[in-house]
Amino acid sequence: MPFARDTDYWPAGKSWMINFRVDDLDALVARLRQAGIEAVTDPAWDTPETGRFARIHDPEGNPIELWEPPAE
Repeated sequence: MPFARDTDYWPAGKSWMINFRVDDLDALVARLRQAGIEAVTDPAWDTPETGRFARIHDPEGNPIELWEPPAE
C-alpha cells in the first residue's frame, strides 16, 4: 500500500519498507532477539482486525515489518 510522501510510518530518508507475513510472531521475535537482532513491538500497532506487528531493520537501516494476520 502506498504511503503519503510525508509519512512518519518509517524514518525520514527511507522511502520503502518490506513487509513479511509470519505464522507465529512471538516465537519469531524470541528467536530474533536470541540472535542479537533488535525486534521492536508496540501494542498500539496491533488490532483484532489487522493482526499483530513487529519491526526489525536491515543492515542499511531500512525497516522490515513482520505481520501476523488475525486468526480466522
